[in-house]
Amino acid sequence: MYISKRKYLRSLQQLMLPLSSLRFAWRLSLLSWKQFFSYLRCIQVQVQSITSRVCTTLRGSSDDIGWLQCTPGMASVEDGTARFLELLAGIRNGEHKLPNSFVYLLIPGLFSNHGPLYFVGAKRFFSKMGLACHIAKIHSEASVEHNAWELKQYIEELYWGSGKRVMLLGHSKGGVDAAAALSVYWSDLKDKVAGLALVQSPYGGSPLASDILREGQIADKETRKIMEFLICKLIKGDIRALEDLTYEKRKEFIMKHKLPENIPLISFHSEASIAPGVLATMTHIAHAELPWLPFPNFSNEESDNVQAGRQVPVVIPSSAAMAVCALHLQLRYGEKSDGLVTCRDAEVPGSVVVRPDKKLDHAWMVYSSRKKNPSEPDSCEMCEALLTLLVELGKMKQEARENSND
Repeated sequence: MYISKRKYLRSLQQLMLPLSSLRFAWRLSLLSWKQFFSYLRCIQVQVQSITSRVCTTLRGSSDDIGWLQCTPGMASVEDGTARFLELLAGIRNGEHKLPNSFVYLLIPGLFSNHGPLYFVGAKRFFSKMGLACHIAKIHSEASVEHNAWELKQYIEELYWGSGKRVMLLGHSKGGVDAAAALSVYWSDLKDKVAGLALVQSPYGGSPLASDILREGQIADKETRKIMEFLICKLIKGDIRALEDLTYEKRKEFIMKHKLPENIPLISFHSEASIAPGVLATMTHIAHAELPWLPFPNFSNEESDNVQAGRQVPVVIPSSAAMAVCALHLQLRYGEKSDGLVTCRDAEVPGSVVVRPDKKLDHAWMVYSSRKKNPSEPDSCEMCEALLTLLVELGKMKQEARENSND
């Protein structure tokens, strides 16, 4: 009996061994399948991520350009081109109507600190007419919020120093900065500012800024690092200066801070020429700072080289660059632009819009051309026509308020 029990246990052990092997093989098979499906899920996530990035990159700013015109509740614009052209023709015939009862403040745009001739010609032009004209000394590569505060203080200084209200003309980001100052600090500035002209300003946002800094597209992190190096390290700026011009940031700011309704506003925008001859144009000289590079010292000093940043002149083919960018925006989005700002994004709700009949790129309005055509108006005369129209708008609004009070 004992022997048979022993045999039984041995046979049972022999039977359990293949069962254990089968159980181990089954678990190993399950683990392999789990790893396989996990690997498939990882591949699926990666494919979905790549597909999403490709779609985001290809879509770009297609859904954002002109969003202001599509937003319910936004005020309509009025076309003031005809009156602008009348005033411009009169100015070219010697009819200068700008009164000396205002201080005229020119507000430069992004990277203006590196363009030594930025607005210089216009300031000299107005000064020769006996008008009080200033160029706002702000850090062009600072954020919109920072520059709005700087402009608020600058406007108050001009007002209290002269006793005259200030007429603002902002180019590119300068117009956005000026509009932000009025939107945020209107309670302090309402008696000090007489009007604002936004010249080629990306009030609604810029497709180029958005396409460069958009998250979720191909190589977005690498592109941002490059821009941070160029803006923050090379030209000593703030990356927020470019971020604030993206559609996302502009939507957020405009919805939070509305422009005052009773301020005279002008939106000026243009279309750049994309003719082949423009691609070879060299227009003006800027300067760039090369940081932390050893430069040979050719003076009589004992030191052989200097470990510091240096400013070096750079010839900028801006007309060629604007033509290329305008062609890019035309082909990719079907949008007319001055090379940097689309026409639709430059129209401020509630403003009088000026659409000149001349092909003008983004930089033309602030740099004096070396080769002036006597038969064509220059940038200084156009600035005068815009400010003259702005003065007229202010008078009309004032008369409308007086009539309503009566």
